Amino acid sequence: MTKEKLYGKTLNDLIAVTKRVGLPGFAAKQMADWLYKKEISTVDEMTNLSKKMREILSSDYEIGLSEPVRSSESSDGTKKYLFMVLNNKFIETAYIPDNDRATICVSSQSGCKMGCVFCMTGRQGFQGNLSSNEILNQFRSLPEFRNLTNMVFMGMGEPLDNLNEVLKSLDILTSDWGYGWSPTRITVSTVGLVNTIGAFLEKSRCHLAISLHSPFDEERRELMPVQRTNTIKEILDIIRNFDFNSQRRVSFEYILFEGLNDTPRHIRELARILNGIKCRINLIKFHQVPGSSFRSPDDKSVTEFKEALNAKGILTTIRASRGVDIQAACGLLSTLEQNKS
Repeated sequence: MTKEKLYGKTLNDLIAVTKRVGLPGFAAKQMADWLYKKEISTVDEMTNLSKKMREILSSDYEIGLSEPVRSSESSDGTKKYLFMVLNNKFIETAYIPDNDRATICVSSQSGCKMGCVFCMTGRQGFQGNLSSNEILNQFRSLPEFRNLTNMVFMGMGEPLDNLNEVLKSLDILTSDWGYGWSPTRITVSTVGLVNTIGAFLEKSRCHLAISLHSPFDEERRELMPVQRTNTIKEILDIIRNFDFNSQRRVSFEYILFEGLNDTPRHIRELARILNGIKCRINLIKFHQVPGSSFRSPDDKSVTEFKEALNAKGILTTIRASRGVDIQAACGLLSTLEQNKS
């Protein structure tokens, strides 16, 4: 019989476990302490629970950690890890060291439903939502776990299409009884789902990043089918009406395609639609995917685009392309071949 996994459960989930198996309520906080503050791998290591309590737990539950099945390393130090999830499906996770920072890019789904035409993950289709256990296992089972300073939900999948499990993982990461991370160390990226973005903003204090890629409806619709039912205007209206605190950041991800969305016309429209929103734009050079007719602009064009946006009063930065040689950069994660087997 498959045992239920304890790792990835919130404090309320653990309280429910204690009630289910007849343990005292205080055992829930003890379990949380072992799961998220001490690096245990078995229930039997929870030594402040009685032997009988551990035996009761072990009969139906396990910690539920799993190591990556494969890794690759880029010439720039970025590493990509392959994890098995969802009964023999796979996901990829990126580890990005950068001086005194070390960022993990986690996946929230195997594959993706959104179908963005420039993204390898979207091309492989959707295999399923990850549980909070599978999301956080990428973090906890990373060999560089102790080095991590930041987390971005920018891996495979659309986080707000798996909102409940993403929120559970954020709760565990940021609560005092969990890992106790500041929410400002975590960024959740989304294509912009009208039905769930409000709930994310209300229930989490983590940074928000929105995949924009064009300020024009028709053009964005061609790049991102989600624009047909979740327009950027609707998303911007939600953001304008939400009361952000001074610590919380909103950013817009903008992949640059040569001759498509990198013109002065785009700069003017970006300045118009983002007027009044305190935000930043992160520019990303397009990373070539097989069979795509899109091209990446040269470095000079990217810099000029950035400077023009800064001149319009929009804080704009260029995201360094990391892990391109191991297919770990933005838009390149894919486990299509592994999921066929």
